[in-house]
Amino acid sequence: MQPTISVILVSYNTVDLLPACLDALLSQGRELEQLFVVDNDSADGSAELVRNRYPEVQLIANQENLGFGAANNQALARCRSDLVFFLNPDTRVHPDCLAAIRRSMAAEQQLGLAGVRITDPDGSCHHSTEPSYPGSSYSRGLHDDLPGEIAWVLGAGMVARQGLMTQLGGFDERFFLYGEDIDLCLRVRQAGYRLGLIEDAVITHLEGQSERSTTPAAVLEKKIRAELLFFRLHYPPELRQRIVRARRLQAWWRLLSLRCLPPLPGREELRRLKLAKYRLVAQLYRSFSHEMRHESSTDP
Repeated sequence: MQPTISVILVSYNTVDLLPACLDALLSQGRELEQLFVVDNDSADGSAELVRNRYPEVQLIANQENLGFGAANNQALARCRSDLVFFLNPDTRVHPDCLAAIRRSMAAEQQLGLAGVRITDPDGSCHHSTEPSYPGSSYSRGLHDDLPGEIAWVLGAGMVARQGLMTQLGGFDERFFLYGEDIDLCLRVRQAGYRLGLIEDAVITHLEGQSERSTTPAAVLEKKIRAELLFFRLHYPPELRQRIVRARRLQAWWRLLSLRCLPPLPGREELRRLKLAKYRLVAQLYRSFSHEMRHESSTDP
């Protein structure tokens, strides 16, 4: 028998995107066992839309924004299916998507988690998998003994075995937004499973819609903080120091280069934005470097 599948969406101020996403999922018919929407205290009526228009959807309406991983874990605890498909609300599944997932996961039992084929709205392909982890150029050999060639898959659409997710404790809730997919994929491989890509399962991804009201600088800061947490959790101290030192030097070099450029008509606003970006990068890595030195000085 093919495995059963549930889908979990975490929504945050995406009321305009939810209907298309939910309608496409519900059109998959009997392929779908359970459908969850976990709303992280949206201010745009997302929870009310689901409650009033989609009675077949299991809604979890939070009173605060718990973050992506924690919200997924809430629904994961209620899943009764063999597979769990974690899907962003700014996506639309294509016909036969869930059937393709079920067939592939049934055929390849050593796949613990898999990505799907992602397309942009214009139909062009978007990367779904990555072959290496952040800072991999400084960590050669660290993950060579892990199974498979895929390091991690994009969290916009990924399916995992429910029993394995329970074994791993779900998403690490220390990741609020960004980085939780990389962390989970590494832990899946450390548990002895391969990652895969299901080419026949296709979704369209609009990308970044839940962060529409967030400034680019704030998004960048969240991504860097998530990366630093990944380093802290999975890399030894000497490797963390090497990566952080290199990243700080890169940021300083960029700042110096930008400051030395002569004024260019029509390009000053772009230079100002880049200067702000690399100042933020340098600041965050400097702070992390200070934290590491403090930790090493207080170790027994």
